[in-house]
Amino acid sequence: MPQLEIDDTRQHLLQAGQKAKTRASRFWNGFSDFALQDNVLEVAVGLILAAAFTAVVTSFVSDVLLPLLSLLPFIDRNFDEKFAVLRAGPHYGKGSGRGYNTMKLALEDGAVVMSWGTFINKVFNFIGIGIALYTVALVYGWASSESVIKHTVKCKYCRKRISEKAQRCVNCTSWQDGREQ
Repeated sequence: MPQLEIDDTRQHLLQAGQKAKTRASRFWNGFSDFALQDNVLEVAVGLILAAAFTAVVTSFVSDVLLPLLSLLPFIDRNFDEKFAVLRAGPHYGKGSGRGYNTMKLALEDGAVVMSWGTFINKVFNFIGIGIALYTVALVYGWASSESVIKHTVKCKYCRKRISEKAQRCVNCTSWQDGREQ
C-alpha cells in the first residue's frame, strides 16, 4: 500500500512540474514576442537616444548659453540662483547680511522660495531641445527622400487639421478640391 501512495505522489509532482514548465515556457515566449518586436526595440533605442540628446542640449543651455546670458547688465549671476522669498525662515535678516544670498541658504533656513530662475533655465532647455530636434528633422528631410515634418492645412468645412496633400478630409470626409459645391 505505501508503494502505491509514493507512485501516486510522484505522478502528481511530475504533472505539476510539467504544468509549471509549460506555463513558464508560454510566459517566456509571450514576453519575447512582445519585447523583441521591431517597433518596441525602435522605441527603446529612440528613448535612449532622446535621453542622451536631452543631456547634451541641457548641458549646452546650462553650461554655455545661460552663463553668457548672465553677462548681460541686468542679470548679475546664473539663472539657477534667481529666486524670490515667499515666506522667510526664522533666521531671515539675522547675521551679517540682509536676507539670503543663495537659494541653498534660504532652503536650509526653512524659507518658502519660488525659484523662477530654474523655471527660466528649463524654458531655455525646452526651446533649445525643440530647435535642435527641428534642425535634425530638417537635415533628415534634406538628406533623405521623405520628410519627417508633415505640413498640414485646415479643412474648409470642419476646420480640423489635415495633411496638405489630402484630397478628402479624414474627419468630415468632404472633398478639398470643391467637388461637393
